[in-house]
Amino acid sequence: MDLRIAFMGTPDFAVPSLKELADHYTLAGVITQPDRPSGRGRKLIAPPIKETAQELGLPVFQPEDPNAPPSLEVIGNWQVDVIIVVAYGQILKKALLELPPGGCLNLHASLLPRWRGASPINAAILAGDSHSGVTVIKMGPGLDDGPILTQESVPIESEETAGQLSDRLAALGSQLLVKTLPPYMRGELELQPQDPKLATYARRLEKKSGELDFNQSADNLARMVRAYSPWPGTFTNWQNKRLLVHRASSIPVTSPGPGVLLHFEGKPAIGTSQGILVLDSLQLAGKRSVSGEEFLRGYPSWGKT
Repeated sequence: MDLRIAFMGTPDFAVPSLKELADHYTLAGVITQPDRPSGRGRKLIAPPIKETAQELGLPVFQPEDPNAPPSLEVIGNWQVDVIIVVAYGQILKKALLELPPGGCLNLHASLLPRWRGASPINAAILAGDSHSGVTVIKMGPGLDDGPILTQESVPIESEETAGQLSDRLAALGSQLLVKTLPPYMRGELELQPQDPKLATYARRLEKKSGELDFNQSADNLARMVRAYSPWPGTFTNWQNKRLLVHRASSIPVTSPGPGVLLHFEGKPAIGTSQGILVLDSLQLAGKRSVSGEEFLRGYPSWGKT
């Protein structure tokens, strides 16, 4: 099918979809967030989608507000059949949603209506869900509440991090978009309304979201370490320094109490409200990442008064 598409996306998750669509259809242009300052030097950094679009030789548009009249004029002049949205990062309003004849389709990284919102992959792991997946919806004015076109599910592996699951879902979603577009544009797909009673919401994560609270159970905290890897990461404090926890395991033994430091089979561990959390890989501020065993060799005072 010969389609003319505009693509809206920003982070790495959207890159496989852009590449796959570019292989199959005519991309009139790519809309992404403006370059943002990052790091200590506050240097402007381009979104991953901008870099990919430039590699593909595609026009790039970076409006502060895609819903503003000047933005609508630019996008309207592209004369596209449909707009594909993958992790763009801004709410689209009615005028933009209705601009192309085929409307706007969104690839969302969850099994909607579960985990609408900004961080669905993190939320699924944190909640202990057995499965995650990708969903293509026709966008409406609400938050991820449009009717479902297609959906695919995958099991969440027992030790899988959010970064690893994100990579799997990004690849799966890119294939699903390509399979969904032809029957959708031919009017062959039945739009399936979401049941609002089943909706759950994934809150936006911040850097401070990753602080470990040892009044929770070790199971919850181990999931949190996986759910927040690689960003925003999880941490606690030790000897007045931030201690980053990159990998951790939950051990169902009697806890000496929340926050109590101890050794467990040659690794540092911390008591929780239920069980202990063993720190398998960690990093003290200003130091390199090390295994739990290596950390205890360097800091044998851990857990000793």
